[in-house]
Amino acid sequence: MSSAQERLTDALYGLGWSTVKKLPEPVAVRLGRTIADLAWKRRGKGVQRLESNYARVVPDASPERLAELSRAGMRSYLRYWMESFRLPAWSAERVKTGFDPKDVHHLTDGIASGRGVVLALPHLANWDLAGAWVTTKLETPFTTVAERLKPETLYDRFVAYREGLGMEVLPHSGGTAFGTLARRLRDGGLVCLVAERDLSASGVEVEFFGEATRMPAGPALLAQQTGALLLPVTLWYDDSPIMQGRVHPPVEVPESGDRAEKTSVMTQALADAFATGIADHPEDWHMLQRLWLADLDPTKGPS
Repeated sequence: MSSAQERLTDALYGLGWSTVKKLPEPVAVRLGRTIADLAWKRRGKGVQRLESNYARVVPDASPERLAELSRAGMRSYLRYWMESFRLPAWSAERVKTGFDPKDVHHLTDGIASGRGVVLALPHLANWDLAGAWVTTKLETPFTTVAERLKPETLYDRFVAYREGLGMEVLPHSGGTAFGTLARRLRDGGLVCLVAERDLSASGVEVEFFGEATRMPAGPALLAQQTGALLLPVTLWYDDSPIMQGRVHPPVEVPESGDRAEKTSVMTQALADAFATGIADHPEDWHMLQRLWLADLDPTKGPS
Protein backbone atom coordinates (compact mmCIF):
# COMPACT_ATOMS: atom_id res chain seq x y z
CA MET A 1 0.00 0.00 0.00
CA SER A 2 1.39 3.39 -0.99
CA SER A 3 1.72 6.23 1.50
CA ALA A 4 -1.14 8.03 -0.25
CA GLN A 5 -3.37 4.95 0.09
CA GLU A 6 -2.38 4.61 3.74
CA ARG A 7 -3.33 8.22 4.44
CA LEU A 8 -6.65 7.73 2.66
CA THR A 9 -7.39 4.57 4.65
CA ASP A 10 -6.59 6.34 7.91
CA ALA A 11 -8.78 9.31 6.93
CA LEU A 12 -11.72 7.03 6.07
CA TYR A 13 -11.54 5.23 9.41
CA GLY A 14 -11.26 8.57 11.17
CA LEU A 15 -14.35 9.75 9.33
CA GLY A 16 -16.21 6.63 10.39
CA TRP A 17 -15.46 7.10 14.08
CA SER A 18 -16.22 10.81 14.01
CA THR A 19 -19.36 10.71 11.85
CA VAL A 20 -21.09 7.32 12.05
CA LYS A 21 -21.28 7.40 15.85
CA LYS A 22 -23.42 10.55 15.59
CA LEU A 23 -26.00 8.96 13.30
CA PRO A 24 -29.32 7.64 14.64
CA GLU A 25 -29.07 3.87 14.92
CA PRO A 26 -31.62 3.06 12.16
CA VAL A 27 -29.71 5.34 9.77
CA ALA A 28 -26.41 3.66 10.62
CA VAL A 29 -27.98 0.22 10.08
CA ARG A 30 -29.29 1.22 6.63
CA LEU A 31 -25.96 2.80 5.71
CA GLY A 32 -24.07 -0.33 6.65
CA ARG A 33 -26.39 -2.53 4.63
CA THR A 34 -26.14 -0.25 1.60
CA ILE A 35 -22.33 -0.25 1.70
CA ALA A 36 -22.30 -4.03 2.16
CA ASP A 37 -24.55 -4.62 -0.85
CA LEU A 38 -22.47 -2.32 -3.04
CA ALA A 39 -19.26 -4.08 -2.03
CA TRP A 40 -20.86 -7.47 -2.63
CA LYS A 41 -22.04 -6.51 -6.12
CA ARG A 42 -18.53 -5.34 -7.04
CA ARG A 43 -17.17 -8.81 -6.17
CA GLY A 44 -13.72 -7.60 -5.21
CA LYS A 45 -10.98 -9.86 -3.86
CA GLY A 46 -12.33 -9.74 -0.32
CA VAL A 47 -15.82 -10.88 -1.36
CA GLN A 48 -14.39 -13.62 -3.56
CA ARG A 49 -12.19 -14.85 -0.71
CA LEU A 50 -15.12 -14.75 1.72
CA GLU A 51 -17.13 -16.91 -0.68
CA SER A 52 -14.22 -19.30 -1.14
CA ASN A 53 -13.88 -19.66 2.63
CA TYR A 54 -17.60 -20.29 2.99
CA ALA A 55 -17.25 -23.09 0.43
CA ARG A 56 -15.09 -24.93 3.00
CA VAL A 57 -17.62 -24.34 5.76
CA VAL A 58 -20.64 -25.36 3.65
CA PRO A 59 -19.11 -27.81 1.16
CA ASP A 60 -22.42 -28.90 -0.36
CA ALA A 61 -23.58 -25.33 -1.06
CA SER A 62 -24.55 -24.48 -4.61
CA PRO A 63 -23.08 -21.39 -6.30
CA GLU A 64 -26.37 -19.62 -5.62
CA ARG A 65 -26.23 -20.53 -1.94
CA LEU A 66 -22.63 -19.35 -1.69
CA ALA A 67 -23.62 -16.05 -3.27
CA GLU A 68 -26.42 -15.67 -0.72
CA LEU A 69 -23.99 -16.46 2.08
CA SER A 70 -21.39 -13.97 0.89
CA ARG A 71 -24.03 -11.23 0.63
CA ALA A 72 -25.23 -12.00 4.17
CA GLY A 73 -21.58 -12.17 5.25
CA MET A 74 -20.85 -8.69 3.93
CA ARG A 75 -23.94 -7.34 5.67
CA SER A 76 -22.76 -8.94 8.92
CA TYR A 77 -19.27 -7.53 8.38
CA LEU A 78 -20.60 -4.00 7.86
CA ARG A 79 -22.85 -4.41 10.91
CA TYR A 80 -19.65 -5.05 12.84
CA TRP A 81 -18.12 -1.84 11.52
CA MET A 82 -21.20 0.31 12.07
CA GLU A 83 -21.48 -0.97 15.64
CA SER A 84 -17.77 -0.48 16.26
CA PHE A 85 -17.82 3.08 15.00
CA ARG A 86 -20.76 3.77 17.32
CA LEU A 87 -19.59 1.83 20.40
CA PRO A 88 -17.70 4.77 21.96
CA ALA A 89 -20.98 6.71 22.02
CA TRP A 90 -23.08 3.89 23.50
CA SER A 91 -24.27 4.29 27.06
CA ALA A 92 -23.19 1.74 29.64
CA GLU A 93 -26.74 0.38 29.68
CA ARG A 94 -26.74 -0.04 25.89
CA VAL A 95 -23.50 -2.01 26.09
CA LYS A 96 -24.81 -4.18 28.94
CA THR A 97 -28.00 -5.05 27.03
CA GLY A 98 -26.37 -5.33 23.60
CA PHE A 99 -24.91 -8.79 24.17
CA ASP A 100 -26.55 -11.92 25.56
CA PRO A 101 -23.95 -14.70 26.03
CA LYS A 102 -24.97 -18.22 26.97
CA ASP A 103 -23.11 -20.30 29.56
CA VAL A 104 -21.30 -17.22 30.85
CA HIS A 105 -20.84 -19.03 34.17
CA HIS A 106 -17.73 -20.63 32.69
CA LEU A 107 -16.23 -17.13 32.53
CA THR A 108 -17.54 -15.71 35.79
CA ASP A 109 -16.54 -18.83 37.74
CA GLY A 110 -13.09 -18.64 36.19
CA ILE A 111 -12.68 -14.98 37.11
CA ALA A 112 -13.84 -15.68 40.66
CA SER A 113 -11.34 -18.52 41.02
CA GLY A 114 -8.43 -16.10 40.69
CA ARG A 115 -6.45 -18.49 38.47
CA GLY A 116 -6.60 -16.26 35.39
CA VAL A 117 -8.69 -16.79 32.25
CA VAL A 118 -7.82 -16.85 28.55
CA LEU A 119 -10.77 -16.23 26.23
CA ALA A 120 -10.09 -17.35 22.65
CA LEU A 121 -12.47 -16.54 19.82
CA PRO A 122 -12.61 -16.40 16.03
CA HIS A 123 -13.59 -13.41 13.85
CA LEU A 124 -17.30 -13.93 14.46
CA ALA A 125 -19.85 -11.09 14.75
CA ASN A 126 -18.49 -8.25 16.94
CA TRP A 127 -15.67 -9.23 19.27
CA ASP A 128 -15.21 -5.58 20.27
CA LEU A 129 -18.78 -5.44 21.59
CA ALA A 130 -18.18 -8.66 23.52
CA GLY A 131 -15.09 -7.07 25.05
CA ALA A 132 -16.95 -3.90 25.96
CA TRP A 133 -19.64 -6.05 27.60
CA VAL A 134 -17.00 -7.77 29.73
CA THR A 135 -15.50 -4.48 30.91
CA THR A 136 -18.92 -2.87 31.48
CA LYS A 137 -21.34 -5.61 32.56
CA LEU A 138 -18.80 -7.76 34.42
CA GLU A 139 -16.67 -4.76 35.41
CA THR A 140 -13.59 -6.81 34.54
CA PRO A 141 -10.69 -5.25 32.63
CA PHE A 142 -8.68 -7.43 30.29
CA THR A 143 -5.62 -7.46 28.08
CA THR A 144 -5.60 -8.18 24.37
CA VAL A 145 -3.23 -8.05 21.40
CA ALA A 146 -3.66 -6.04 18.20
CA GLU A 147 -2.04 -6.52 14.82
CA ARG A 148 0.17 -3.59 13.85
CA LEU A 149 -1.59 -1.85 10.98
CA LYS A 150 -0.30 0.51 8.34
CA PRO A 151 -0.17 3.45 8.58
CA GLU A 152 0.93 3.72 12.20
CA THR A 153 -1.72 6.39 12.77
CA LEU A 154 -4.42 3.84 11.92
CA TYR A 155 -2.98 1.39 14.45
CA ASP A 156 -2.98 4.20 17.01
CA ARG A 157 -6.67 4.84 16.26
CA PHE A 158 -7.54 1.22 16.95
CA VAL A 159 -5.53 1.17 20.15
CA ALA A 160 -7.18 4.37 21.40
CA TYR A 161 -10.61 3.02 20.44
CA ARG A 162 -10.15 -0.26 22.31
CA GLU A 163 -8.50 1.39 25.30
CA GLY A 164 -11.53 3.68 25.43
CA LEU A 165 -13.67 0.54 25.82
CA GLY A 166 -11.62 -0.54 28.84
CA MET A 167 -9.09 -2.87 27.21
CA GLU A 168 -5.33 -2.97 27.64
CA VAL A 169 -3.92 -3.36 24.12
CA LEU A 170 -0.48 -4.80 23.33
CA PRO A 171 1.13 -4.82 19.87
CA HIS A 172 1.31 -8.23 18.20
CA SER A 173 4.85 -7.63 17.00
CA GLY A 174 7.86 -6.85 19.14
CA GLY A 175 8.16 -10.07 21.14
CA THR A 176 7.12 -8.73 24.57
CA ALA A 177 3.37 -9.39 24.38
CA PHE A 178 3.52 -13.02 25.54
CA GLY A 179 5.43 -12.18 28.72
CA THR A 180 3.03 -9.37 29.61
CA LEU A 181 0.01 -11.62 28.99
CA ALA A 182 1.53 -14.31 31.21
CA ARG A 183 2.08 -11.81 34.02
CA ARG A 184 -1.52 -10.62 33.79
CA LEU A 185 -2.76 -14.20 34.02
CA ARG A 186 -0.52 -15.09 36.97
CA ASP A 187 -2.04 -12.09 38.74
CA GLY A 188 -5.49 -13.62 38.18
CA GLY A 189 -6.34 -11.38 35.22
CA LEU A 190 -8.28 -11.88 32.01
CA VAL A 191 -6.78 -12.14 28.52
CA CYS A 192 -8.86 -12.11 25.32
CA LEU A 193 -7.37 -13.24 22.00
CA VAL A 194 -8.81 -13.55 18.50
CA ALA A 195 -7.22 -16.86 17.65
CA GLU A 196 -8.19 -18.64 14.43
CA ARG A 197 -5.70 -16.91 12.09
CA ASP A 198 -1.96 -17.33 12.55
CA LEU A 199 -0.25 -14.01 11.85
CA SER A 200 3.22 -15.41 12.54
CA ALA A 201 3.14 -18.22 9.93
CA SER A 202 4.60 -20.45 12.68
CA GLY A 203 1.48 -21.57 14.48
CA VAL A 204 0.09 -25.00 15.24
CA GLU A 205 -1.25 -27.07 12.37
CA VAL A 206 -4.86 -28.14 12.93
CA GLU A 207 -7.67 -29.65 10.93
CA PHE A 208 -10.39 -27.10 10.28
CA PHE A 209 -13.45 -28.05 8.27
CA GLY A 210 -11.58 -31.05 6.92
CA GLU A 211 -8.47 -29.21 5.73
CA ALA A 212 -5.17 -28.15 7.26
CA THR A 213 -4.51 -24.65 8.55
CA ARG A 214 -2.43 -23.09 11.31
CA MET A 215 -3.72 -21.38 14.41
CA PRO A 216 -1.78 -19.43 17.04
CA ALA A 217 -0.12 -21.43 19.79
CA GLY A 218 -0.42 -18.55 22.26
CA PRO A 219 -3.72 -19.40 23.99
CA ALA A 220 -2.68 -23.00 24.71
CA LEU A 221 0.84 -22.03 25.78
CA LEU A 222 -0.45 -19.33 28.11
CA ALA A 223 -2.84 -21.78 29.77
CA GLN A 224 -0.06 -24.33 30.22
CA GLN A 225 2.53 -21.92 31.59
CA THR A 226 0.28 -19.97 33.94
CA GLY A 227 -2.43 -22.44 34.97
CA ALA A 228 -5.09 -20.15 33.54
CA LEU A 229 -8.46 -21.43 32.35
CA LEU A 230 -8.76 -21.57 28.53
CA LEU A 231 -12.27 -20.86 27.26
CA PRO A 232 -13.38 -20.81 23.61
CA VAL A 233 -16.06 -18.23 22.77
CA THR A 234 -18.28 -18.00 19.69
CA LEU A 235 -20.53 -15.11 18.69
CA TRP A 236 -23.38 -14.56 16.24
CA TYR A 237 -26.09 -12.17 15.20
CA ASP A 238 -29.80 -12.90 14.96
CA ASP A 239 -32.58 -10.67 13.68
CA SER A 240 -32.51 -8.49 16.80
CA PRO A 241 -30.16 -5.65 17.73
CA ILE A 242 -28.72 -7.89 20.47
CA MET A 243 -25.65 -9.96 19.66
CA GLN A 244 -25.67 -13.56 20.84
CA GLY A 245 -22.77 -15.67 22.06
CA ARG A 246 -21.65 -18.76 23.90
CA VAL A 247 -18.80 -19.43 26.32
CA HIS A 248 -17.75 -23.03 25.67
CA PRO A 249 -16.51 -25.44 28.36
CA PRO A 250 -12.82 -25.16 29.29
CA VAL A 251 -10.12 -26.68 27.13
CA GLU A 252 -8.14 -28.77 29.59
CA VAL A 253 -4.37 -29.25 29.55
CA PRO A 254 -3.68 -32.91 28.63
CA GLU A 255 -2.17 -35.00 31.41
CA SER A 256 0.48 -36.55 29.18
CA GLY A 257 2.76 -35.41 26.38
CA ASP A 258 5.44 -32.77 26.00
CA ARG A 259 4.68 -29.08 25.60
CA ALA A 260 4.38 -29.26 21.81
CA GLU A 261 2.04 -32.26 21.98
CA LYS A 262 -0.16 -30.63 24.60
CA THR A 263 -0.26 -27.41 22.60
CA SER A 264 -1.31 -29.32 19.48
CA VAL A 265 -4.16 -31.11 21.29
CA MET A 266 -5.42 -27.92 22.94
CA THR A 267 -5.25 -25.85 19.76
CA GLN A 268 -7.18 -28.53 17.89
CA ALA A 269 -9.83 -28.39 20.62
CA LEU A 270 -10.09 -24.63 20.09
CA ALA A 271 -10.38 -25.16 16.33
CA ASP A 272 -13.19 -27.67 16.88
CA ALA A 273 -15.11 -25.25 19.14
CA PHE A 274 -14.63 -22.44 16.62
CA ALA A 275 -15.83 -24.70 13.80
CA THR A 276 -19.02 -25.49 15.71
CA GLY A 277 -19.87 -21.80 16.05
CA ILE A 278 -18.89 -20.95 12.48
CA ALA A 279 -20.86 -23.87 11.00
CA ASP A 280 -23.97 -22.74 12.89
CA HIS A 281 -23.60 -19.11 11.72
CA PRO A 282 -21.27 -19.01 8.69
CA GLU A 283 -22.53 -15.61 7.54
CA ASP A 284 -21.17 -14.04 10.73
CA TRP A 285 -17.62 -15.29 10.15
CA HIS A 286 -15.72 -12.29 8.80
CA MET A 287 -12.79 -14.05 7.18
CA LEU A 288 -11.97 -12.10 4.03
CA GLN A 289 -8.37 -13.37 3.95
CA ARG A 290 -6.70 -16.64 3.02
CA LEU A 291 -6.68 -19.10 5.89
CA TRP A 292 -6.12 -22.70 4.76
CA LEU A 293 -2.63 -23.90 3.93
CA ALA A 294 -3.74 -24.92 0.45
CA ASP A 295 -4.49 -21.25 -0.27
CA LEU A 296 -1.31 -19.79 1.20
CA ASP A 297 1.99 -19.08 -0.51
CA PRO A 298 4.42 -21.22 1.54
CA THR A 299 7.03 -18.45 1.41
CA LYS A 300 4.70 -15.88 2.96
CA GLY A 301 2.40 -15.46 5.91
CA PRO A 302 -1.40 -15.08 5.69
CA SER A 303 -2.67 -12.43 3.28
